[in-house]
Amino acid sequence: MANTTPTHPTVTPPAPEGSAAPDSGRPAAPRLLLLAQLGNSVGDGAYYVTSALYFTGVVGLSAAQVGAGLAVAWAVGSLAGVPLGTLADRRGPRGVSVLLALVTAAAVAAFLVIDSFPAFLAAATLFASAQSGLAAARQALLAGLVAPADRTAVLARLQAVLNAGLAVGAALGGIALHADTRGAYLAVLALDAAGFVLGAALLARLPAPAPAATPAAAAGRAPGTAVLRDRPYVVLALLNALMLLRMPVLSLALPLWIAQRTAAPGWTVSALFVLNTAAVTAFQVRAARSVTGLESASAAVRGAGAVMAASCAVFAASALPGLGAATATAVLVLGAVLHVAAEMRHSAGSWQLGLGLAPADRVGQYQGFFGAGVPVARTLGPLVVTSLLLGAGAGAAGWLLLGAAFALAGAATGPVARWAARTRPAGAQDRGPALSSAVRPS
Repeated sequence: MANTTPTHPTVTPPAPEGSAAPDSGRPAAPRLLLLAQLGNSVGDGAYYVTSALYFTGVVGLSAAQVGAGLAVAWAVGSLAGVPLGTLADRRGPRGVSVLLALVTAAAVAAFLVIDSFPAFLAAATLFASAQSGLAAARQALLAGLVAPADRTAVLARLQAVLNAGLAVGAALGGIALHADTRGAYLAVLALDAAGFVLGAALLARLPAPAPAATPAAAAGRAPGTAVLRDRPYVVLALLNALMLLRMPVLSLALPLWIAQRTAAPGWTVSALFVLNTAAVTAFQVRAARSVTGLESASAAVRGAGAVMAASCAVFAASALPGLGAATATAVLVLGAVLHVAAEMRHSAGSWQLGLGLAPADRVGQYQGFFGAGVPVARTLGPLVVTSLLLGAGAGAAGWLLLGAAFALAGAATGPVARWAARTRPAGAQDRGPALSSAVRPS
């Protein structure tokens, strides 16, 4: 499909009352969003590679406590997205984004002083809830600042920057791991907290989209739960959550599969992670260029499901009897290439569908629900994929079953998206940025 996405995303800045058409040449919004993403992701990358050792080696928690605490925290976080997204719709997404970025910073800073499991659980729950709400509020903020036709391109750039920042942060975290001192781990946490403070400061400099008009409750129903009554959107979000099982496949199941079932050397795990990060950084924007509407987004997700199924079949083949280390490694690299190609196409398609089918006055609420697939994948995904792929009697058949699930979810996305499009009320489609001419609190 030809590329119809503009190279430079169109952003409509706020115009003074009674003025002529706004100046469309200001690229400040995408640039500030990218800088905020970079600041967050560098700290997060360092945190991700060091947090487990900090919580167990410095705080003194057991691995079981860390795992259980994070599972509970992200389960709560998955429920926080809708109410916090609704708050962003009603109060304005910029102010809520800034507030939640600061709350996230405070939660990370709390990790510096925790000394017990209850304190860890409280801080982790605050962190997960703020992160889920921040993701929804930032999507609503982007929807208020960037024209609909340009959002997937901007989101692709944000994803590329995210991966680049995570890679840099992981390298910094590696220095802390090498030092292996309390001070080094505390420095990582301070860096992550500072990144969210910087992100809040950058988000505060953005123009303020006007809060959505509060919709009247229909038949006594609360407008804050409207997304739960939107059946096609709920089904679409569930299919997206199923596709997001690709996350624990790469981060958990595949490393264990390599170590337990293949002849590939241990360094293959880190090599495949680097391959994935580098590919997304380099090619995510290109992979998203052809996704410009609901039909192209549905096609992208359908193709991603098929390619993900192929990657699962290749990963299963990596454990065939008689494969040497070199051959098994080559097979795993092929599977990882297919996996990241599917990941990039799924990301592009899901961004377009999740935003494009959200009513303009409830973008935050709908994104809070659609984005709940990430914490759900983090909470339930490890159990699902390890049971399928590494449980008693599992193996190649588990990979094939998981691949079939990906293919079916991808194929079902198009019909469900069309169902959702047919049920949108007249005038409910997002028509682009609507910015307030007044300066709103940040």
